Amino acid sequence: QLHEPLPVLGWVRQQAQPPSGPGLGGQARPTGAAVQVERCLQQPRAAGHRVVYARHDRGCDMGFYRQDPALEAWLAATVGRLAEARGGWDGAISVTCLIADSDPPGTGPTRVRGASVAGHQGRYPASVVKLVYLAAIEAWLAQDLLGDGPELQRALADMIRDSGNDATSYVVDLLTGTGSGPELPAEPFRRWSEQRQLINRWFEGLGWPEWQGCNACQKTWAEGPYGRERQSYGAALENRNRLTTEVTARLLLAVMAGEWVSPQASARMQALLARSLDPEARRADPENQVDGFVGEGLPAGSRLWSKAGWMSQARHDAAYCVVPDTPPFLLVAFGEGQGPATDATWIPALCRGLVQWLQTPADGTPSLPM
Repeated sequence: QLHEPLPVLGWVRQQAQPPSGPGLGGQARPTGAAVQVERCLQQPRAAGHRVVYARHDRGCDMGFYRQDPALEAWLAATVGRLAEARGGWDGAISVTCLIADSDPPGTGPTRVRGASVAGHQGRYPASVVKLVYLAAIEAWLAQDLLGDGPELQRALADMIRDSGNDATSYVVDLLTGTGSGPELPAEPFRRWSEQRQLINRWFEGLGWPEWQGCNACQKTWAEGPYGRERQSYGAALENRNRLTTEVTARLLLAVMAGEWVSPQASARMQALLARSLDPEARRADPENQVDGFVGEGLPAGSRLWSKAGWMSQARHDAAYCVVPDTPPFLLVAFGEGQGPATDATWIPALCRGLVQWLQTPADGTPSLPM
């Protein structure tokens, strides 16, 4: 089922030449995908060209997993004890955990059970937002809004495998037709800002209730945004990126089930998200997105697909795991604040406890050492 086209930004149709004015720097006119949005969304697709999106209609979504009371009790108790043992990280942690009935997983309440703690709490996602941008690239490619090629594939690999911020900047520019540069006057900045919302508008069109309150319109930085990028954040940083563990889990589940855009697109995403658990490979790459995250808590023989995020005030991971003698599971954990950000043990401990619980289901008593 094709998604319903979103309203095209009016100024994309109106601007035939780059706008002029102080501070524009030639970057306020949409380029790349954006200049083709009107053409591609208004033209019908060729017969037989079917694109699959993981979607439900607005108002009809009954949840993408069924609640598991035993898992919910275990998760709530475990997160509570884990936070208490580290000095009381009140309200600092969100976790969504899904248990699949097969590998690859299915989707929907009949195939997936789960539970969450503060799963709908919006948090700054750090580099986990790169999963959203990767998903958007595949959607844009499917609609012929972008041309594929070696440079795009190099950028996607650097963005996901190495969590590169420069690559992410390039990808966001391609997705939205915007570019970084000096601060903009009010009207050009308004137009630039509307164009930068293209990713958010498209995800809103999927009708996922989990997307409500989320925001994915900013680049990721080593030092921070400058010029119009800082302008876009808002005076109080109110326009920072924002995701929940619930929406992140739904997106990752769709990818691993082969249901994001198309089976071929999902397979490409899976290839980028795959992580090596080999100890030598991890020692050779200190920023491997395994140590200090979900992968560190997995036993030998496991397989991992993940995207982590880490900065001075956040430590997150979104992971799909296949563990011997254990049902496949998806674990998304977000921790905000200096405590969770600097503690490299809490996410691996959560993962180890979950594996133990799944292998020997208990009554909700935490099974991990605190």
